[in-house]
Amino acid sequence: MHTSGRNSSEPVHAPDRPAPRAFDADGPLIGRQADLDRIDAFLDDVPRHGGPLLLLGEPGVGKTALLAAAASRAAHRGMHVLAATGAEYRTRLSHGVLGQLMEAAVHARPSIVPSIVPADALAVALGRSGGPAPEPEAVADAVVELIGQLARHGPTLLVVDDTQWLDPASARVLGDVARRLAAGGALLCTARDGTEGSFDPGGLPVHDVAPLSESASENLLLQHFPALAPRVRRRLMAEAHGNPLALLELPVALSGPQRSAATALPERLPLSRRLQSAFASRVTGLPAATRYLLLLAALDGTGDLYVLRRATAGRIALKHLDPAERAQLIRVDEPTGLTFRHPLTRSAVVELSTSTERRSAHRALARAWQEAPERHAWYLAQAAEAPDEQVAALLEQAAAVLGRRGDGPAAVAALLRAAELTPQGPERARRLAEVAYTGANITGDLRDVPHLLHDARHMTPEAGPPAMATAVAGAAYLLNGSGDIDAAHRLLCGAIALRPEPYDPADATLTEALHTLLLVCFFGGRPELWPAFDTALAAYPAPPPLLATTRATFADPARAAPSHLAELDAAIARLPQETDPLHIVRVATAGAYVDRLDGCAEGLRRVVAGGRRGEHVTPAIEALFLLGNHAWLTGQWPELGHLAGEGLDLCEQHHYPVLAWVGSYLLACSAAARGDHGATRELTDRMQQWAGPRRASTVRVYAAHARTLSALGQGDFETAYQEATLITAPGTLARCAPHALWTLMDLVDAAVRTGRHRQARDHADAARNAGLAAVSPRLAMLVHAAAALAADDDRHPGFQEALAVPGGERWPFDLARIHLYHGERLRRGGARTEARHHLTAAAELFRRLSAAPWTDRANQELRACGVPGPTASPAGPAVLTPQQREIANLAATGLTNKRIAERLSLSPRTVSTHLYQLFPKVGVTSRAGLRDALERLDRQ
Repeated sequence: MHTSGRNSSEPVHAPDRPAPRAFDADGPLIGRQADLDRIDAFLDDVPRHGGPLLLLGEPGVGKTALLAAAASRAAHRGMHVLAATGAEYRTRLSHGVLGQLMEAAVHARPSIVPSIVPADALAVALGRSGGPAPEPEAVADAVVELIGQLARHGPTLLVVDDTQWLDPASARVLGDVARRLAAGGALLCTARDGTEGSFDPGGLPVHDVAPLSESASENLLLQHFPALAPRVRRRLMAEAHGNPLALLELPVALSGPQRSAATALPERLPLSRRLQSAFASRVTGLPAATRYLLLLAALDGTGDLYVLRRATAGRIALKHLDPAERAQLIRVDEPTGLTFRHPLTRSAVVELSTSTERRSAHRALARAWQEAPERHAWYLAQAAEAPDEQVAALLEQAAAVLGRRGDGPAAVAALLRAAELTPQGPERARRLAEVAYTGANITGDLRDVPHLLHDARHMTPEAGPPAMATAVAGAAYLLNGSGDIDAAHRLLCGAIALRPEPYDPADATLTEALHTLLLVCFFGGRPELWPAFDTALAAYPAPPPLLATTRATFADPARAAPSHLAELDAAIARLPQETDPLHIVRVATAGAYVDRLDGCAEGLRRVVAGGRRGEHVTPAIEALFLLGNHAWLTGQWPELGHLAGEGLDLCEQHHYPVLAWVGSYLLACSAAARGDHGATRELTDRMQQWAGPRRASTVRVYAAHARTLSALGQGDFETAYQEATLITAPGTLARCAPHALWTLMDLVDAAVRTGRHRQARDHADAARNAGLAAVSPRLAMLVHAAAALAADDDRHPGFQEALAVPGGERWPFDLARIHLYHGERLRRGGARTEARHHLTAAAELFRRLSAAPWTDRANQELRACGVPGPTASPAGPAVLTPQQREIANLAATGLTNKRIAERLSLSPRTVSTHLYQLFPKVGVTSRAGLRDALERLDRQ
């Protein structure tokens, strides 16, 4: 056998050995005729149409056995069968399953495959050749092309077992390939029901593999354990619930007297514990050499006998696998490979081993894979007993290779382990932050690293640029991941404080750190967070213009100077030529509280379009919510629902809980204005519950604003006052409380209606004295209207001044409220004719907005003026369109937007829009309540 060293660009699998064999079929299957009929129909259709089929079922239900039968039937039809299996212990090894399939392809048609593979993106992804990291789409293109070449010489079937354990890189590629298969090419795969993994089965045709019937269960037991006493057989059938694996394994753990009913069976235990016990009893009885070989095979996961020989250096002959094979735990096809008969066997082998045995096995596997740097480093890392800088460095290098190949999840896993193996100190902090950076920019989901970042934030970052960059990444992860605002603040402030003064405006890394710190301070919403930022800003001889502008107009717009507004307007004017999505979002953010979003809308839509293409997720989320904010203020509330829904879907997919609260806030405000107070309460309760322990005061402010609007709509002015004053005290515009500008008229209205006239006047005066009328036309409307509301004079000119502001129709909800307040005052002053004009305008504007409680309020005032009008009527049954009802039914079953879209031939964006339009109709704010709501609707 060939044992010489290999170049690092060569494949990581072992050379000079036969191809892996497809799954074995162990004879006829009991009780599976309907499943086999479905598989036969699928196979018969492969030459004409091709495509995928997913066998879905619970663990142990027999999916692998059906897959083996399918592979055998396909081979008898003359198909090329390329088989691979996902393995729990190698989900972090890049492109592992894809490599299995391509190895099988090489041996299926050796005259075809070598001419294709070395030259394309697939070769780079598998490490067969160098080159820039290919996109997953390019790798999928190469696989589809390869299958097409094979299909010209006969139908080709990919058979993949346990897709829930695919490595993420293979999962992405195979998910794409599955949806693009054409005539002659097919994918038959299995997945555990209810188990999450990297492979997305959304939209694939599914065949549910159900438990066996009672008669089939009994037949299975009679065939394999004919000596079981009838009473014992019935008991086992009752506990197995038709699960074939349990039916076959539970009797193994019983003693002879128990099987014959001479002694009582043990007490009923959870099925998983019984199965684990059964596997353990079979593994522990094996010889030590056999268990060691099984441990190597389980940890390696490739089934490659060549690897086992290399790992043992010939000291343990493979004949020691015979006891495990006789025990029917494995199948061995010398010299092809080793297959565990069920994944739980593999799990039992590993769990029954000691930590010393596992470290020894990993060291042996590292020797076997020393010519594949990333695998070699991974196994060395798993064998390490203590921090080891040399191994950590190797693993970091391996992570860089994986990152260049485009395999972010595998790179993150390698970096995580590298950080764990790094001795305490700045280098460990750097690697921890590097993990956060890689995850935030590639995977968007790093649920394994919070405890590592907890260690990093207690270490003093170095003063150099790399330390600053990783501090920014770590803080961004803390903010967008766990929402740990105070930790992110400490991490950034510690790094920034070590920069030598005066700060260089051209230092892009420092500027990025301060932009991140600004967001941290904003979401924290507490005055004590800002001094560190302001101290850093003062250390510049001339701070970066956008940074200084954003600090003024976004963080504390009540105190923004005219020069800041002028700089902002100039930046907005340059947006049509701007291509950097992050810059566009930052300019728009600076303009949000000072009503400049209209000029940013075109640029924000470009950012959203790029996000839909997968170019930049985080800026796209922020752009969606900024556009949603603009839609809220301009009365485009259906569009708001669409934008917020799409943004929330992205937040859920990429795990950005902090950003998600912006979308929830927008939905809560629109729900409050439309009179959906239950939805408002549910959304704001969740905001409060999340924000409290994280001290995220701005999220609490979001909740308070929505609750203020809801209370005003219900005429509960005391609650409205209490909620509004949580944002800012009456008579003040609190520092760094930008939301105080948006609730100006709300607080004054609530104060007047609860008899707090002095507080109302003080607050209106504070707004006037701050010069808010000069900030934007909308704020000018609010300042004038607040002054009129607070005044005792029913003919105070403030209402007319507010209504005379040019362009007031751009903000219909604010405009309608001002008409309403003016009409109410005029009616009480006896000027009914004038009052009717304003009240009619208010009612019409509210009606167009579907602001039901406000429409009723305006109509009540009109009736008091002697104008007949509609009375408030109780809401009737919700009316859903047929498409909305179909989407609601599918969502209620737990399907994602993506799967619903694929099933109905819609885009996920359209599904999201429909959901957020129908939620208010059925009285819910999330999928969780859909099932009950639809049942209530059916009863109406």
